[in-house]
Amino acid sequence: MIATIIPDVRNHYPVLLSEIISIITPQYGGTFIDCTFGQGGYTKKILNFPATKVIALDRDSESYKKAQELQNSFEDRLLFKNIKFSQLNNLKLKDENIKAVIFDLGYSLNQIKDPKKGLSFDTVGELNMKMGMNDFSAKEAINQLDEKELTKIFKYFGDELDSKRIAHNIVEDRSKREITTEELVRIIESSKRKRNYKTHSATKVFQALRIFVNKEISELIYGLINAAKVVKKDGVIAVVTFHSLEDKIVKYFFKSLSENKSVSRHMPKTEEKLNLFKSVIKKPIIPSDKEIRENPPSRSAKLRYVIKKEDFFDFETDILNKFKHLIDIENLSKKL
Repeated sequence: MIATIIPDVRNHYPVLLSEIISIITPQYGGTFIDCTFGQGGYTKKILNFPATKVIALDRDSESYKKAQELQNSFEDRLLFKNIKFSQLNNLKLKDENIKAVIFDLGYSLNQIKDPKKGLSFDTVGELNMKMGMNDFSAKEAINQLDEKELTKIFKYFGDELDSKRIAHNIVEDRSKREITTEELVRIIESSKRKRNYKTHSATKVFQALRIFVNKEISELIYGLINAAKVVKKDGVIAVVTFHSLEDKIVKYFFKSLSENKSVSRHMPKTEEKLNLFKSVIKKPIIPSDKEIRENPPSRSAKLRYVIKKEDFFDFETDILNKFKHLIDIENLSKKL
């Protein structure tokens, strides 16, 4: 879940940029947190407005090079931290008036094409898929987890219809040889009952492995919870998602805290309960036809946002229970 998929590593195309800017209004100044710095598309646009400051985060250490370039231009208005966005609450923000927290949950093409990361089914060699600060790789998951565990990962994180068949064939093959990227693609292609000519046969399994290796479910959930804590009253949380599982989590978090009363633990029980968020839109914002023509991978992007109504830190949310079954699947990694 690191920044947007882009069609050319030489030209960065931050998805739904104009829509994001119109929502967070940096023309009026303020401090903004870019949780997925990536190639710096959102951050640079925000810093082009005077009286703005950006705290940029990215778990991928490669992003630091791009951050250094921007720091040379914007000096003390950009602070970069090489951390996961789930660690938002560890930032020292006491004196910061956080106006907006932004997440872009896609991958950039330079990350997808980086052979060291091994994110793509076009990669040759060892399975990896680590985006930074990981405890294990896809190689360990594929070669060590059992058939039932692999089936769960492919089914729930990738919505793969042939998950059981693929997992069975992986376990069969790895008894003879270590599974590499090319070998995994071959197994998937030979396991599929029906061929989809619009998307590659390995797409869903590779998506599932990326989510599992980078613990993207719990990362997103804790990122949202901590974003809701640090953003100030009337501030915005904006999230761009690229697949249905991410969107489902964001939609539930925003909707539940907009419609259900949530109260600070430090407030007297006799005090009136309050809604944490104001939901401005019911349906997500999607890219225009023009943007999709210029940047085809943006077609799957969905932007949702909420405004924080009340300025309190602690609140009640059942999101961890709601998606416990997915977190339990992530926790299969404890075996590795």
